[in-house]
Amino acid sequence: MKKILVITLMLITTTAFAQNKNAQTILEVDGICMMCKSRIEKACLSTKGVKSANWNVETHELKVYFDERKTNLDTIKSKILGAGHDLKELKATDEAYATVHPCCRYRDVGVVDDHKGEERIED
Repeated sequence: MKKILVITLMLITTTAFAQNKNAQTILEVDGICMMCKSRIEKACLSTKGVKSANWNVETHELKVYFDERKTNLDTIKSKILGAGHDLKELKATDEAYATVHPCCRYRDVGVVDDHKGEERIED
């Protein structure tokens, strides 16, 4: 009976430690529309170890859940920058920014003004 109790406690302890692999972060990412949302989330989700990514069009907050054993924050940021979207502290290269759809050019004041007042439906 003691063996069963000891083994059970060991399994519970091991399981508890194994669950500390997940991390959550919130990043500020520039974009203006639902196409941007799709592109930003897709860039994150294409990173091995990212479990979920949800970018809010209104607040520009990106919530990412990821497995720290498989990826890290720098890799996720690099994927976002590679997709052409700026982070609060880092800018995408001009080449990467040029790949975004013309209606998604969030650095262009005219394009941003065109998107004002749009009804936004988020998942």
